[in-house]
Amino acid sequence: MSELPALDPSILLLGGTADANRLAEALVERFGPGSIIFSLAGRTETPRMPADVEIRVGGFGGASGLAAFLIEHRIDLLIDATHPFAAGIARNAAKAADEAGVRRVKLMRPPWTAKAGDDWRQVSCLAEARDALPPGARPFLALGRQHLSPFMKRQDLRPLARMIERPDPPLPDHWTLVLTRPSPEWPDEAELMERHGVTYLVSRNSGGTASYAKIEAARRLGLPVVMIERPSSVPGETATNIEEVMARLETRPAART
Repeated sequence: MSELPALDPSILLLGGTADANRLAEALVERFGPGSIIFSLAGRTETPRMPADVEIRVGGFGGASGLAAFLIEHRIDLLIDATHPFAAGIARNAAKAADEAGVRRVKLMRPPWTAKAGDDWRQVSCLAEARDALPPGARPFLALGRQHLSPFMKRQDLRPLARMIERPDPPLPDHWTLVLTRPSPEWPDEAELMERHGVTYLVSRNSGGTASYAKIEAARRLGLPVVMIERPSSVPGETATNIEEVMARLETRPAART
């Protein structure tokens, strides 16, 4: 396919995931630099940014604010590539797209499924995940800093928490904090779990390959996994991978009038 000329941004891409960054690169290659506004919620102080896109950081003010943004900036296509557990953002994106009359595509990678050797205890929320842990457990909470508070109600737990940036306020003294990104290699994840005496892994069912290594590591170590299932998805046009998104965009979205 021949390269299309760069125009004013007409695609709003809601990011915050590794998939979103890769999709941004594919869109720039297809439509040219400057064709995309890449939006981040701003929860991470040092996020990884794609090149050749206009970056926007911060919220929109709910669905109505996002709808106004779509209209004001003459957006023709809204791509929601946020985390599968970002249910509020997904609902706002769907409502805003309907209000503004803009096409919306949700990039939703398939969830993980248990394989032979996996020991999963499936739960529906963080509180259930907390309550599923036995007394005195040493759980590896691979959840992100904004999802840890329910576990602080269990004084008997000795959690290991991994995140990119130091939490504020600090974690309790009996917790162990590791500041690093997830490794894509299961032996690295297994070494981390063994070194800290982990007895359970607590994870959200994010799907994809970027953070699957911890699931494989738990399987190989024979550790049980408390797996938090995804919230209900929002109806609408959905693609399961980047290639599927790009296949649907044979041409640049038609310009708004």
